[in-house]
Amino acid sequence: MSGFAYIVRDGKVEQPILKEALGKNAPLSWIHLNTNDERAQLWLSGEAKLPQPVIEALTAMETRPRCDLFGPAALINLRGMSSETLDSSDPLASIRMYAHGGCVFSVSRKQLNAVQPVRKQVENGKILDPGDLIAAIAQAITEELDPMVAELGDSLDDCEEQISRHRAFDLRRLVNETRVKAIGLRRFLYPQRAALEKLAGLPVEWLAEDDRLHLAAAADRAARMAEELESIRERAALTHETLTDLRSELIDQRSLMIAVVAMVFLPLTFITGLLGMNVAGIPFAHEPWAFAGVVALCVVMAVAIAGYFLGRHWFER
Repeated sequence: MSGFAYIVRDGKVEQPILKEALGKNAPLSWIHLNTNDERAQLWLSGEAKLPQPVIEALTAMETRPRCDLFGPAALINLRGMSSETLDSSDPLASIRMYAHGGCVFSVSRKQLNAVQPVRKQVENGKILDPGDLIAAIAQAITEELDPMVAELGDSLDDCEEQISRHRAFDLRRLVNETRVKAIGLRRFLYPQRAALEKLAGLPVEWLAEDDRLHLAAAADRAARMAEELESIRERAALTHETLTDLRSELIDQRSLMIAVVAMVFLPLTFITGLLGMNVAGIPFAHEPWAFAGVVALCVVMAVAIAGYFLGRHWFER
């Protein structure tokens, strides 16, 4: 069965097998499972003997960040980045945690990037109780998401800068991709902020004052990222509208240019077509200067028509 366990006691860190991690009277027992393995779900109900509502919450297919109190225990669901390929509509992997006393059960379906650095903190003796563990996971998630949100903002800044350089046709796809990413992240960061704030205020003994401060800091960071994503989403919508307007304006300009060129050549085409008829009686047909005269007449007419449109400022519209 996929998963791992840690026991922290008297400053020492043990890594037993999952079964031996249960029932230990230690300041911290952390058991992490991957519910893609069906045996993990059976283990939660069999070996771990967790309440059925908790098992259903830990193994649910679709989840949003949340924090619920179960008596002296708490159920926390957070979202973070994953190294695995995820859908664009669901860009963040979830980790569900159930903390009771000194024991923390955590469950994930996709590999969560934040788990590995937290494991290193546990092994180095920097995490001593459930509050430290949950706060560390929350901080690791927000620290990884923060530069990604900033990168989205920088990408949109580049798009807005290039708009001023009239490169509208190259930017529509990039703006749409940025907007889709911002919407996907915003969908989870708002409830994650609420979950962290609620967790920081839970009346449970295993949350120390420093843990609450760390959770509050993570919640504040999540709130800032959510506000930034909302701003990115609105800016992306405005940028897309601007690109659409620029594209329409460019198409109008090109259509106007084509219309002006057609208007210049329309009378010339009529004259050349009229004089090109194979019938008798065409004036000056046998004169040596006839061809040069027709060409000169066409040039004069073209210049006159173009001058008319320039005088009406059609090329500036």
